[in-house]
Amino acid sequence: MASHSDLANLIWQIADLLRGPYRPPQYERVMLPLVVLRRFDCVLANTKDQVLAEYARRKGGKLEDDALDRILNKASGHRFHNRSPMTFQTMIGDTPNLAGHLQSYISGFSANVRRIFEYFEFTNEIEKMNEANILYLVLKEFLKVDLHPDRGVGNEKMGLIFENLIRRFNELANETAGDHFTPREVIHLMVDLLFMEADDVLSKPGTVMRMLDPACGTGGMLAEAQRYMRDHHKEAKLYVYGQDYNKRAFATAASDMLMKQVDHNGGGENVQYGDSFTDDKFEGQTFDYFIANPPFGVDWKKQQKEIVRRHEKAPQDSPWSAGLPRVNDGSLLFLQHMISKFEDVDPKAQKYGSRAAIVFSGSPLFTGGAGGGESNIRKWIIERDMLEAIVALPEQMFYNTGIGTYIWIVTNNKPGHRKGTIQLVDARDIWMPMGRSQGDKRRKIGAGKAPEGDDRPDEPDQIAEIVRLYGGYAQSARSKVFDNADFGYTRVTVERPLRLRYRMTVEDKARFLDAAPHLLDDIQAIDQALGREPELDWNKVWGSIEKLLKKRGSRWRAPEVKLFRNVFTEKNPEAERVKVGKGFEADAELRDFENVPLKEDIDAYFAREVQPHVPDAWMDRSKDKVGYEINFNRHFYQFTPPRKLVDIDADLKKAEDEILRLLREVTA
Repeated sequence: MASHSDLANLIWQIADLLRGPYRPPQYERVMLPLVVLRRFDCVLANTKDQVLAEYARRKGGKLEDDALDRILNKASGHRFHNRSPMTFQTMIGDTPNLAGHLQSYISGFSANVRRIFEYFEFTNEIEKMNEANILYLVLKEFLKVDLHPDRGVGNEKMGLIFENLIRRFNELANETAGDHFTPREVIHLMVDLLFMEADDVLSKPGTVMRMLDPACGTGGMLAEAQRYMRDHHKEAKLYVYGQDYNKRAFATAASDMLMKQVDHNGGGENVQYGDSFTDDKFEGQTFDYFIANPPFGVDWKKQQKEIVRRHEKAPQDSPWSAGLPRVNDGSLLFLQHMISKFEDVDPKAQKYGSRAAIVFSGSPLFTGGAGGGESNIRKWIIERDMLEAIVALPEQMFYNTGIGTYIWIVTNNKPGHRKGTIQLVDARDIWMPMGRSQGDKRRKIGAGKAPEGDDRPDEPDQIAEIVRLYGGYAQSARSKVFDNADFGYTRVTVERPLRLRYRMTVEDKARFLDAAPHLLDDIQAIDQALGREPELDWNKVWGSIEKLLKKRGSRWRAPEVKLFRNVFTEKNPEAERVKVGKGFEADAELRDFENVPLKEDIDAYFAREVQPHVPDAWMDRSKDKVGYEINFNRHFYQFTPPRKLVDIDADLKKAEDEILRLLREVTA
């Protein structure tokens, strides 16, 4: 009996027939839909006659569309059917009309399968293969691939075959395209971290859980989560749901769900096509688990109107009320979306809250200052004690970017020993080199011994190593535990006084009168009374001017007063401070800010860090803003002493000697 990897390899080899009309990154456009077709053809073979007989009896009757599909699905014994008289075997027997037969065969499926092929846009590929004279060759080879459930290809094995092919085609596409797929080992790690604290709940008989991936792509994360449940909690059921706006990715994920024929996959309906922000297919629903790898640094201008409206109308306790990230990076929107669907915590009602694992770049850790959207989102999450841990991954892990990435674990039901704390795990140096680079991916995390039937070699179990660091919840070189407040700070506005020197010159006088000629007499009086010598005390100068204007019966409007000061004064550090009310006017150009850790007394900090350097400074506490940021590098920084000068000199001398030797060889 062929293993799932043997069958996947056989299908993989068929893809070579596409070379020429297709480039390798485009193979999945043909191969994945044909795998789905071939599987359905095999699955439906045993009940094909019953379906055709039932269709002949019902054709032209009152039943149509969904009602007819339900009747024919019952006849097929599955969540789908095909009412076409064609099969793979009969189609190939009529080569001249093969393209038409194949399209007719696809049209004969139930609506849930037809929907998938519409999003695959497979009609275009049929025409392309037919024009290139390879359609017959490809279908002929697929006929040799036996995916019949009665001959050893059950639902689980079929799921593994499809997952294997999806992974291969995704990796192939990533070598040349900008598509964003999650490496297999990263998904494995995320799932292990997500379920680690839930073994007690998941081990209870009859446990039913729901998981959502709002950016599911081809469904790899959902498939891995279900595999974990099969391996560790066979009695529990995990209903998985996903949504994606990429047509082919959605079609692939929906096909995977449907082919597995697992009751709690909803016959493929659990995966929906559409934008999670503007067309939420799961609005009003809650889930126990969430997992996602949203696009890095993608703007949300197209969704801006809807998202801003949601923010403005959100109740105070909603994550959407916290704030919005910058338009050029919508990563945190996905986390807000997930948290908005968290389950309440109520053990009596068997509600255990929710847990989420999400991959981010470094940007969501620290982008945005206090009062900014990103900071306010972090503040909302941390002050509600939802951020459990962040795991830093090695660089060069993803196919289309070499930047550092981080897994966030977020929950509304932390275990008792984790409450009020956040764990940072530094796994940046836990990796092994790839045998062959794939795009920007040059490193991987070792996944341990290969499961039976898997085509990958055995590796060091680095995933387990990272999980142990997380589970150990201890202080070490790679794991640090902090209080929530350690990541918060108060942004204090530090002001310094405005210092102005007064002087009236001929040029300034002319400039003022050009703007306010009606004040000529007043300006002449001021010029005569105060003279042309510089004055370092503006308060004294303006006091004298006010008395003079009052004596003359002149009343200046506020814009005129402002114009006078702007024209006849300039900043001077030797001048006296400009008074306003009982205090002093602040100089906006000298304004500064201090980020004071939440655990520090602000007055003590100011007296220690600011006043010794700028004695005339004061704090404007009315402008205080609380912010949160997670500077991962700072917490794991290790000082490396510079090399000794003697060693550097020795290396330079060695290099010079080598250059001289080479020059002698050239000139000899």
